[in-house]
Amino acid sequence: MLEVDHLSVSYGNIVALRDVSLRVESGEVVVLIGSNGAGKSTLIKALAGLVTPARGDIRFLGNSLLKRPAHARARAGISVVPENRRLFGDMTVVDNLLLGAYSRSSYGRAPETSGDLEQVFQLFPRLAERRSQIASTLSGGEQQMLAIGRALMSRPKVMLMDEPSVGLAPLIVRDIFEAIEKLRHQGRTILLVEQNAAAGLRIADRAYVLELGRVTLEGGGSELWAMESVRSLYLGGDKQ
Repeated sequence: MLEVDHLSVSYGNIVALRDVSLRVESGEVVVLIGSNGAGKSTLIKALAGLVTPARGDIRFLGNSLLKRPAHARARAGISVVPENRRLFGDMTVVDNLLLGAYSRSSYGRAPETSGDLEQVFQLFPRLAERRSQIASTLSGGEQQMLAIGRALMSRPKVMLMDEPSVGLAPLIVRDIFEAIEKLRHQGRTILLVEQNAAAGLRIADRAYVLELGRVTLEGGGSELWAMESVRSLYLGGDKQ
């Protein structure tokens, strides 16, 4: 469904991605792990159309995305859960969610959006309880739930999630990954970028390790989880 083919991205003289290739098939959860500065967020931005690659190609459903701007990629079915959420802080929970459906209705007011809202509220009951609350007053975990819910409102073909666990307490991280696991069982297609390798690899169908802008390892989530080199580098050798 989504293919990255020998992609390189530079910021001036700094090379952020070097000849990166990966794929995400329909219905898969593919996890990209790596330390800070590995290039994970740059890859998400390149896929979303927010940075221009120096070389390589990005194909979605068999078609190159390189000449398609960010808004066209969103309309084609690529939704992004950005790092640090990027919510509209002075708007309510419901209005943030309705903005997620903007591309397919008039400000999300079409009747079909009510069913989408209910699906989000079933996934995240806390958002249902706070539907009229201003987004900036939510806790960090609730804001992350809202960011994921907003992305779901566009009925995406693939979701790009950039560090959804960052800055959250362990119990909230567990809740977020339980929600991602539910989306996996629903057949959602997800590319999940994570620094929390333990949580990410546990739910991954396949995974890639990114180091200094290069893919250095790839395989099944359980396969990488079992590798001592991966545990030592990202999990401190923890097998739990």
